[in-house]
Amino acid sequence: MIIDCHLNCSGNETADEVLRSLDEAGVDVGVLLAPFLSPGYTLHDADSLRRANHFLADLVRGHEDRLFGLAVVNPLFDDAANDLRVAIDDLGLRGLKMVPSGWYPYDDCAHRVYDVASEYRLPVLFHTGIFIDGRSGRYCRPSFFEAVRDHPGMRVTLAHLGWPWCDEAIAVGLIDRINGVPADDCQIRFDLSFGPPPAYRTEVIGRALEILGPELLQFGTDRFFPCSGAHIADGFADFDRVLDELGTSAAARERMVCGTAARWLGLTTAPTPSTDDPFATRR
Repeated sequence: MIIDCHLNCSGNETADEVLRSLDEAGVDVGVLLAPFLSPGYTLHDADSLRRANHFLADLVRGHEDRLFGLAVVNPLFDDAANDLRVAIDDLGLRGLKMVPSGWYPYDDCAHRVYDVASEYRLPVLFHTGIFIDGRSGRYCRPSFFEAVRDHPGMRVTLAHLGWPWCDEAIAVGLIDRINGVPADDCQIRFDLSFGPPPAYRTEVIGRALEILGPELLQFGTDRFFPCSGAHIADGFADFDRVLDELGTSAAARERMVCGTAARWLGLTTAPTPSTDDPFATRR
């Protein structure tokens, strides 16, 4: 079984289109983010984020076995914590995406949102590292996210392994492991979407695997809908080539494309792969 743990909505896709693309790519579960980067939606307008969350809720409704919706809120807005409650209680979304831009992960405004996320024991995906659109990444250094440890109910994923601060990200993730916390109970894990450019990717993923283990790593393509299934499959194929270079075992691959994300999402039964090697059909 395959989980793509990082997929972006634009507000221009339908559920049928998303499901068709996932089917074509061989992806069983897609983690979808409410739109915030496409025309009509922006982090800088609270009303647009509310509309984005409503859009996503309508998109995933009735398909919760395949589509896992993450609301987006901006803690700079006074009503952000309440907007998150509405997204979970009224709209039926099941997690949260946050993008530090104009606020630091340790700011008081962020902690007010974390209080709600911890209360609901939500899976939370944070952008970490630089932005490819030229916005300042100074708010997104991995060490800043140590602040989430004040909210133990949050199940946190730091996206992109914090590129270019990958060593710093690994150090943040290592704390629980050093202190003997079982992998499935660790608060912080990492997605390997996008992140290091090709010249660095094998080295960085290899280091993360060696130090953190596949139990704290998960893969997402970071694709934007609407898109073809082939475009999603290409992302998995690129990841597969890196794992081939590293000589990664089938069990470790399965953990990164299924098991780690299943536990992060709080799925009651962790999915099991249909073959010994979840990438076997892609070769």
